[in-house]
Order: sequence, then C-alpha cells, then structure tokens
Amino acid sequence: MPNKRTIGMWLYKNGGGYAIGEKIISKLQERNIETIDDIDLHKAIAQNKNIVHNGVKLNKLDLFFSYNAGEQTVYQTYLYQALNRIIPMINSYDSFQLTEDKFQTSFVLRNAGVNTSDYKLFHRDDAYQGLKKVLKKWGGMVYKPTNGWGGSGLTKIEDKESLQALVPTLNQSNRREVFVERFITYDKTDFRVDVVDGHFVGCYGRKAGGNDWRTNVTSGGSVFIREPNDDVIDIALKAAAACGTDIAGVDIIFDQEKERYVVLEVNGIPAFATPSQEKMGLDFNDKKIELIVDMIDRKTKKQKSN
Repeated sequence: MPNKRTIGMWLYKNGGGYAIGEKIISKLQERNIETIDDIDLHKAIAQNKNIVHNGVKLNKLDLFFSYNAGEQTVYQTYLYQALNRIIPMINSYDSFQLTEDKFQTSFVLRNAGVNTSDYKLFHRDDAYQGLKKVLKKWGGMVYKPTNGWGGSGLTKIEDKESLQALVPTLNQSNRREVFVERFITYDKTDFRVDVVDGHFVGCYGRKAGGNDWRTNVTSGGSVFIREPNDDVIDIALKAAAACGTDIAGVDIIFDQEKERYVVLEVNGIPAFATPSQEKMGLDFNDKKIELIVDMIDRKTKKQKSN
C-alpha cells in the first residue's frame, strides 16, 4: 500500500510491558501502521548514511518510539541522537536528554515559571566552601547526581558531619558539577502525574517507606491511589510542555514551609501501571495507549507528507 507507514519500537518487557507493547502494535495495525519491535540501538551499527538493526535501515522508518529506561547504554543514546536528526522520535532526543539531567530540567522549569526546589550548582573545585554556606542558609539539602533514576545517589545533608562525609564521593566522582537542592519539608508522599501529548492521563501517589524520605519505589517507597486536584494537573501539564516531552511522568510534592506545590522531577519514560497496580485500581493504561497511538498516527502522517 502506498500509504503504508512503518515505525520502530523499543519498549520495556518487564512489569507488564510485553502486554502493553502488544496492545500498541495491534492498535497501530488497525490504522495501517506496521511496527518493527525490539529495536535496541545498542545492537545497531552505523555505516555511511544508514543506521542498521537486523538488516533494517532505521533512518528509513517513519518514526522511532523508544521507551525503555532500564537498558539504556551510552552507545544506544548516541545513536538515538543521530537517528533523531533524520526521523521523528517519541520522545525527541532533546527532551529525553533534558529530562535525564536534573539540573537542566530544574533550570528550564524555573525559567518557565514552574516551581521547583531552590537549587545550587557548583563546579566541583569550588563546591565545598559553597556548600557550607548553602547548608547554613537552608538548614538541610539534598545532593543529587545530575543524571540517574530511582533515587540512586541521593544524599541528604543536614549538618557539617554529613557534608564532610560527602567529600570522598565528590572527590572520587568523575563529575565536574555538584548539584544540590533545598530539602523540602513534606508529608513523605508525592504525586506521579502521567502526561501524553499535552493531555492528563492519570495519577497515583507514592509514599516513602519507614524512616526514609525518598518516595521512589526502588528505594522502598510504595504506590497508592491518589486523585490530583486541578492545581497539580495544571503544574504537570506546564512542566511537560516546558521540557518538550511527548510523554512525561511529573513528580510533585507539597512544600509545607512555603505552602505550594513544587516539581521534583520530570521523567521522560514513566512506566505504565503494572498488573498488580491495575488490580489496585490504577486504570489509566488504556487511555495512555490510545493517546500514544493517536500521536504516532499524527506524527507519521506528517512525516509522509513532508
């Protein structure tokens, strides 16, 4: 068929991802869109003007949908960038790269009028003296590696001893930047708001486990049913738009001291609800799939017309 469109997809398989992928592929087939699945750019090669994976010239596709946070490699993202210079992506490489970096995300959000925690960025050579001054002013702060996910590497600094304990980590790191945020007093719960193509999809809450202050599930947090108010939804939509993300999971908490909602993070690859979470009542997967399929349909039609 002359109007046949073909996309590539790389979607995570665990946590119900395999079934999600099958649903997306089926709905795309209904719209005469073929899907080449399991395209892992780590296994692709570039030669002359083509990027090839299992004999398929990926630069000839109408779109590439990459949605796998847990298996990314430096090489994979390097080819992701190159491929996005030629064909459309969901998310674009620029938005993906932005949301992978906590400082860059906060910088963009603040300039877009979206509340985030107060932050400071130092060159590593100048960090210690600067951090001492910030600690005295804020009373508590969180050191965050600028990239990473799942709460990995987050360090709460409450006094001179905990700041001094951070020094070996900074000295041994190959990072040149040191990023810290003011520690926010909150109720140890957050909102994870899913946004697709500028539309609110769904929301759930996460709660820190035990004495921990991190809500990430990988750090011991737990998921619960939570309805967002209009303010939370509006903030999430604004944050996703500011970052240029087609798909985003926006993490929001309520700052009890300043009495306002703040965005902690914008995740460019927010997971679908797992089967166990669906049993709890998180029922936004079908809506999310439909919005993604609509977006792929629209973007590939535009690609064909160019």
